[in-house]
Amino acid sequence: MYYVNRKQIEMILGQIPDIRAGLQHAASAWDGSIITGLVQERCLHLAIEVVTDVGSYLIDGFIMRDAGSYEDIISIIHEEKVLGDSGIYEVLIQLVSLRKPLVQDYYTWERSALHPLTRVLPQVLEQFAEEVRRYLDQELGTGQ
Repeated sequence: MYYVNRKQIEMILGQIPDIRAGLQHAASAWDGSIITGLVQERCLHLAIEVVTDVGSYLIDGFIMRDAGSYEDIISIIHEEKVLGDSGIYEVLIQLVSLRKPLVQDYYTWERSALHPLTRVLPQVLEQFAEEVRRYLDQELGTGQ
């Protein structure tokens, strides 16, 4: 029997609408200012945390192989068919590869440029949430 904390996963996935709104605002109002750059930066960081936290909950709950890195979390849930065939795997790998630059090398992050993922992530994050919910329903049943 698996122990998957669906409530916690849903709480984390519940952050996606705010992140999506922040990314959409940054992209549509892009002016290269420090404020817009910081909004983008924080939204990218939060998107990484959402994806990797949910991935970790799935890996632990379904007793999948251990992850050795953030990229590995995405690879494992992709291999385990959490992501299905939606095509978001490549985008999520690109996203999590930004964690070190955003969190550890933040002082060199280019805040005056719109990052290419900022425009595509809102849709990808929604797809991610849909895929996770589909997988949970498939493996555990609806609403369990």
